[in-house]
Amino acid sequence: MDVTVEVVGEGTGEYSLAADAMYDDLIRAAGYHPQEASALVGGSPVPGDRVVDADAVRVLRLIKGGATGDP
Repeated sequence: MDVTVEVVGEGTGEYSLAADAMYDDLIRAAGYHPQEASALVGGSPVPGDRVVDADAVRVLRLIKGGATGDP
């Protein structure tokens, strides 16, 4: 299945997934860990363990950046 993924504020990409792929798999395919991002379908969050059932998904990063090394 082909899915269009918009990572909010970062861009859009196309991903080909297995028919039984879950939203966590989609987040990983987009280059993020499921603990740092959420999938949104129709503006509402969907559980990571749900099978992908949408052609277009928005991914919202919950965690961005990190320590700079400065105390």
